[in-house]
Amino acid sequence: MAQGSGGGFGRRSLLQGAAAGSAALALPAPSSAAPAQARSGRPGAGWGVQTGDVTASSGLVWVRSDRRARMIVQTAATESFRHARTWHGPVVGAGGDFTGVTALHGLPAGEQIHYRVLLADPDDPRRTGEPVTGTFRTAPDRRRENVRFLWSGDLAGQGWGINPDRGGYRIYEEMRRRNPDFFLCSGDNIYADGPIPSRVTLPDGRVWRNVTTEEKAKVAETLAEFRGAFRYNLLDANLRRFNAQVPTIVQWDDHEVHNNWYPGQLLDDDRYTEKNADVLAARSLRAFGEYFPIRTLHPDRGGRVYRVVRHGPLLDVFVLDMRSYRNANSPGRQTDDRQGILGAEQLRWLKRELSRSRAVWKVIAADMPLGLVVQDGATDFEAVAQGDPGAPLGRELQMAELLRHIKRDRVTGTVWLTADVHYTSAQHYAPERAAFKDFEPFWEFVSGPLNAGGFPAVKLDGTFGPAQPFVKAPDRANTSPAETPQYFGEVDIDGGSGELTVRLRQEGGQVLFSKVLQPGRVGQ
Repeated sequence: MAQGSGGGFGRRSLLQGAAAGSAALALPAPSSAAPAQARSGRPGAGWGVQTGDVTASSGLVWVRSDRRARMIVQTAATESFRHARTWHGPVVGAGGDFTGVTALHGLPAGEQIHYRVLLADPDDPRRTGEPVTGTFRTAPDRRRENVRFLWSGDLAGQGWGINPDRGGYRIYEEMRRRNPDFFLCSGDNIYADGPIPSRVTLPDGRVWRNVTTEEKAKVAETLAEFRGAFRYNLLDANLRRFNAQVPTIVQWDDHEVHNNWYPGQLLDDDRYTEKNADVLAARSLRAFGEYFPIRTLHPDRGGRVYRVVRHGPLLDVFVLDMRSYRNANSPGRQTDDRQGILGAEQLRWLKRELSRSRAVWKVIAADMPLGLVVQDGATDFEAVAQGDPGAPLGRELQMAELLRHIKRDRVTGTVWLTADVHYTSAQHYAPERAAFKDFEPFWEFVSGPLNAGGFPAVKLDGTFGPAQPFVKAPDRANTSPAETPQYFGEVDIDGGSGELTVRLRQEGGQVLFSKVLQPGRVGQ
């Protein structure tokens, strides 16, 4: 865009622009630069651990070392690590920016898994660093188990980075205390096109201070700069603590590369020496795959971001990539548009997998909203909607095909979750209000940002008949996190009734809007 229970691990029970004096901002031991390949002592994992794409029987564990090392993961049912199972992972080195992922399989369903990562000297396995611990819960294999997850997006945007005066990314600590089963990050995990200055003066005269790094002093163009942009967020202790407890499902959007980019674009931006968006996107995707554990994406073998993550009988999460396969941003008035925002292959995959899904709820994780008019300049449009409330045109044609498929194939329990616009809202789409009527009603919920500028609400496009019972947004562009709240959404699925409850929350915990949806329906 242009623009539960308490803490603990139990289940529901560098260059600095400012001195990071808060304990919540204790920086990892390595500097922000790439680790030296020859150091004394033992390997260290100061960037923490994280897990991703966790299912009922599997998960991915991530770590970054401060030097070349063998990744070893141990898992157990308790924190004592009695009867631990050992997994021998890869040797991490400079080729992957010293990051590594180990795949875990054959895990027990619906259980709390404790794990620790050890980094060993590849030439002397007896030399290991201090273990780094984490925990996660596998998805249930029985319907009666409740499910809770959170979602949001947009981190370190518009120059609002890690501010030690505020305790850093404190929203992550708030989310961690909700003890979700997982966190869905809906894109804009970094702002590769947004440098982080050391200080910003707010409209009321206050000064916002940022922790800064060399890589975040300019826009990201090289692979090293993209890696540094992903690494920047891990300087925050709140995020590292969150990662050690809450698995993630991650997707990407435009700011992983450049504002409003699309394949084949040549940038009109004087800050860049590399103008080819495809070149920049390839470098970013490699770093993205190095810094997040994603089942379908491997930094050495390519792969894709879109995938379905199955979370037991109650939930399948369909993670879309509305960035990599889209056509060029345009006025969006085409009467025939096979490529659209998803590309033909991804659309076929989504229709097929939705029809195959036997989960009670099918969450469609979209990195951009459907009916909100997001412009790209004076004449072009960035998302699906293009401001014409009439029959589908441009990218709307592809969405119409998908919505028609959901209706005609009787796909029950679809809910759309997204971020991108830097405010929070709820949209209900219904054919009786729409120009295109061949679909069943559905809900779309918007949250974010996590730590970025707030922006005013955009207009609705009437093609698919959206009504907006709730919206909260600032009245001016790029309000800082110190001026307007940051937002995240929460989804609870009751294992007994199957009801799904969506709550839109703001920083501080307040519930702004909630909606209860009933299971087993094609539309509601």
